[in-house]
Amino acid sequence: MAKQQWVSDADHCELGFRIRHLMITNINGKFNSFQVAAETEEEDFMTAKATATIDVDSISTGNAQRDEHLRSPDFFDVNKYRNITFVTTKYENIDNDGSYTLYGDLTIRDVTKNIKLDVEFGGVVKDPWGNTKAGFTVNGKINRKDFGLNWNTITESGGLLVGDDVKITCEVQLIKK
Repeated sequence: MAKQQWVSDADHCELGFRIRHLMITNINGKFNSFQVAAETEEEDFMTAKATATIDVDSISTGNAQRDEHLRSPDFFDVNKYRNITFVTTKYENIDNDGSYTLYGDLTIRDVTKNIKLDVEFGGVVKDPWGNTKAGFTVNGKINRKDFGLNWNTITESGGLLVGDDVKITCEVQLIKK
């Protein structure tokens, strides 16, 4: 079997997240700069050795003041920890529709934890310009405190400002090299 190299199509990918704010609503955010790479046997993504590298400084929640706070030592500390990384470790529970469970090592602030993600495989197609592309919808959940993202404050009513669970929501489109 021939090895295939794949890279992210930045114009057709989004790495996003959602977290509770004041415990009454969700705030959405995303990272605008990242690279995803995969190596597969032919076009079999169950054999993929995949990595993602995310530039933490590219975080965007639509609010400049909040984004600067997230870049600060209270959260990601971008001056010390420039990247978030993810490396695949295992695939399981492959369904007939192409969905499966993906496990991988996520590193934030030099803390590495193996996490579980749910993946919907959209398939492999050729685009109108002859490029072979593969698509994935990825969802998961992590506890931010597991990675040293502990900052919080108590509101006047006694509730927390920021939730602990972070929902991961990604759309990934890869291009065969």
